[in-house]
Amino acid sequence: MCIRDRNKYGSELLIDVVELKYVKRFLAESAVHTLTYYDITFVTEGEGSFSIDNRTYQAVPGDVFFSKPGEVRNWDTGRIVNGYALIFEDDFLSSFFKDPLFVQHLPFFKMEKTASGLHLPDELYKRMLQLLHDIKVEIDQYRQDDVHVLRAYLYEALMLLNRAYQNLISMEEGNKEAGGTHISKFIELVGADMREHHSVRHYADKLCITPNYLNEIINSAMGMSAKQYIQNKVMEEAKRLLAYTDFPVSEIAFELHFSTVSYFVRCFRQCTGETPLVYRSMHKPVSYTHLRAHE
Repeated sequence: MCIRDRNKYGSELLIDVVELKYVKRFLAESAVHTLTYYDITFVTEGEGSFSIDNRTYQAVPGDVFFSKPGEVRNWDTGRIVNGYALIFEDDFLSSFFKDPLFVQHLPFFKMEKTASGLHLPDELYKRMLQLLHDIKVEIDQYRQDDVHVLRAYLYEALMLLNRAYQNLISMEEGNKEAGGTHISKFIELVGADMREHHSVRHYADKLCITPNYLNEIINSAMGMSAKQYIQNKVMEEAKRLLAYTDFPVSEIAFELHFSTVSYFVRCFRQCTGETPLVYRSMHKPVSYTHLRAHE
């Protein structure tokens, strides 16, 4: 897909800034497209989905997205109202720096990049918009063979975004490390407190994190919510009590801090497909029953 005339300034210029509302004209028939150049898209108005290859993001003002040649993009042109696309070809910088891989080495353009999107802090967002304005003004006043100011602007933009992106990577790596610690502590706490405490908030408060974050890291690691993990552990304990003790169902419900016996029976049936009494009759070890009868 090409959304610009490389020679519209009188000679070939390998950099441009275009508004998204202008880009939309070229996406009327199909929003799915593949670029032949590097694209950094800044969202300034509206909210909607923005997909790059197999990753989809919910874009909001202040978001920036990085695309390299060959990647498949698709974005909600109806809900993302406007923004800017800073587009360029690697020759524009690599020939100047004598490094043919300069652009490819930027973390947001690497093949194994962590993410294709980034939300900019307010101060950086304003600075980037000013840089885009300066680039656009310089392009509009472009004089043939005078591209050094444009290269300087583009280099500044890339380095500022590189710093923000590296900070994102550092934060994610730190979160993963902290998340691993939280997960192991969560498992330990559930093992100790599950009889009395069934709420996600109880464990999140113990870990000094939000319930949403706890759910996020548990789901990422285990493929289930923190609530589901807690419920599974409570039901495992209920099964153990049913199979290896003679406690009445009402006492087990009380022991596991269910508000009512009927609520315990309903939860147990939803989890196992059986009532507590049916489960006990099917799973209570014969040897155990025999020993209890002769005590």
